[in-house]
Amino acid sequence: MTAATSETTRRLGTAPDPGTLDPAERLSLDELRAQQLERLRWSLRHAYENVPHYRRAFDDAGVHPDDCRELADLARFPTTSKTDLRDNYPFGMFAVPREQVRRVHASSGTTGRPTVVGYTERDLGTWATVMARSIRAAGGRPGDVLHNAYGYGLFTGGLGAHYGAEQLGCTVVPVSGGMTPRQVQLITDFRPRIVMVTPSYMLTVIDEFEKQGLDPRASSLEIGIFGAEPWTEQMRREMEQRLDIQAVDIYGLSEVMGPGVAQECVETKDGLHIWEDHFYPEVIDPLTGEVLPEGERGELVFTSLTKEAMPVVRYRTRDLTRLLPGTARPGMRRMEKVTGRTDDMIILRGVNLFPTQIEEIVLRTPGLSPHFALELTTRGRLDHLTCRIEARPDSPAERRDAAAAEVAKGVKDMVGTSIEVLVVDPETLPRSVGKLQRLRDLRKRTGA
Repeated sequence: MTAATSETTRRLGTAPDPGTLDPAERLSLDELRAQQLERLRWSLRHAYENVPHYRRAFDDAGVHPDDCRELADLARFPTTSKTDLRDNYPFGMFAVPREQVRRVHASSGTTGRPTVVGYTERDLGTWATVMARSIRAAGGRPGDVLHNAYGYGLFTGGLGAHYGAEQLGCTVVPVSGGMTPRQVQLITDFRPRIVMVTPSYMLTVIDEFEKQGLDPRASSLEIGIFGAEPWTEQMRREMEQRLDIQAVDIYGLSEVMGPGVAQECVETKDGLHIWEDHFYPEVIDPLTGEVLPEGERGELVFTSLTKEAMPVVRYRTRDLTRLLPGTARPGMRRMEKVTGRTDDMIILRGVNLFPTQIEEIVLRTPGLSPHFALELTTRGRLDHLTCRIEARPDSPAERRDAAAAEVAKGVKDMVGTSIEVLVVDPETLPRSVGKLQRLRDLRKRTGA
């Protein structure tokens, strides 16, 4: 850790100042659970009485909102999937008249109908509150300049971060994604203390600093709040070393609210504290739907506790994690850093493989950059995975074959399956300016 990062750590301290916390962050566990039960019962009634989908789903499952007498009773209620949202496109999941909806966001819809979410005026206030809380937990303070490179528009990242930062009292630079040379120019000229962006695009911005002959470690940035895609501890170290910042994780998804559902605290960086006064978490077995005990890894499920426009009941996120006791915010449980999703898992010749497992191996292999892409095809009757990785600009050409062999061996040793690894020239793979798509599945095109 450099002198600048040490100074940031010293100034932020090792524990939050209680005077800076919201009242909800200071609740005792008993107070929080009582508040959650009251809000959960309201949310279930609100959904049942105002959303035809939930009335049918509850009735089919033989449950009624009045059956929820304690938090554990939530497990009796049916889960909600992305398919349910798509089947009720565009506004069928709304629980208030459309005229009361102040804003809509939507997914890209690249794999089907987009999922549409809505917000009342109160919902937007709640969202800004949890985002402001998240930025403060990451180390942000009123008066900080915040460079927001999340995408603006129907994607929830840009506007979610924007209004939360303004509520905290930050000066927001609403850059959005893309125009990478300009990102570097504005960071250099405006001297922000905080950057919010996807981790994969942050790597592209760091590369641009170096391409322009600038030392990214000499920039004004002290805190990076990275989310919208899974990323590993190895990537955290990569960014902290190359930028000299504190890199922290933020979690959210549009169906539940947007960014700001959970946040890693800079004091501990040991998982993301869930803002449980607004979002109730469960972890279930992705195959059976059984609720798993705290500490066991499975699929994350959320129920909204305060949303008016579009309540969600036991929404299946597809993110794989586990719940842990709180640390920096003792009353709020933590979710372990998400490093995979049930829908980005690659089943390769009967073995489960996640892109983040490959990322972990790539980042610890000398001579390789963090930029890699995966391509899944069929050769003969078997699936075949090819991983193309960029060499670092200063890596000797003769080192490439050895680096490729190290990655292939690392995957074989960690996961138990073989992949093809190709090390390619620097700056030859496409760069992400938003959410990263690591995998291209070409099996259908090859007759799989």
